[in-house]
Amino acid sequence: MYATLIAVAALWGAATGLLVPRAAYRLAVEPEDGLRADCPAGHPITGPAGGWLGTARCARCHAADGTPYARSRLLPLLSALSCAALAAATGPHPALAVWLLLVPFCALLARVDGAVRRLPDVLTLPLAAATAALLGVVALLPGGDGPGGGSWTTALLGGLALGACYFVLHLINPGGLGFGDVKLALVLGVALGWYGWGVLAGGAFAGFLLFSLYGSALMLRRRTARGITLPFGPFMIAGTLLGLLAGGLTAR
Repeated sequence: MYATLIAVAALWGAATGLLVPRAAYRLAVEPEDGLRADCPAGHPITGPAGGWLGTARCARCHAADGTPYARSRLLPLLSALSCAALAAATGPHPALAVWLLLVPFCALLARVDGAVRRLPDVLTLPLAAATAALLGVVALLPGGDGPGGGSWTTALLGGLALGACYFVLHLINPGGLGFGDVKLALVLGVALGWYGWGVLAGGAFAGFLLFSLYGSALMLRRRTARGITLPFGPFMIAGTLLGLLAGGLTAR
């Protein structure tokens, strides 16, 4: 049963990871530009859900490897590993369904932020509301809230608290931390807050730590320079993943 749960979660992660590059390609544009509707060769993007669902390759020209549209080999693997780890840590708790639904959207946000240094409102704001609502449903299920589960109240307060902290940081250094990061903090704060304030603080700190380590490594290798802005969203998401793993293990 337990091994089956992990295997199913890994398959879910791999399958959804295959769909992320197309959506990321369409969303990875500057704020003043419209969403991409064509592949790099100029062919219209078609398929289910208005062309949002589908693999990375264009159905007409099979866009060559190396284009922003087709570079996707690692995403299914990373997504599968993340989902499998969450399943192993959380076990057959209803909250696992919420975490598994979050993974592809977080992967999409990380991919877009890495490409164009922005986190689209069309993803962050609805995702915050959906995460809070889904955890509210989980809290109503038998064993969903309380000991061995989580706290929906703390999840809501956690989202507000982390969002407020990031908002203050944005006001202090708007060039280093964008407003999109503030909105993403609402999402991640709700998820981390489900397991309590300790997990919330640990997950948030892990994001800053990972960012600092990565930035320091780039500086040492002389691959970046002072004043260059690095995307912070992927590190926020990675820290949240570590926090959820810790929270799932301690809650069991």
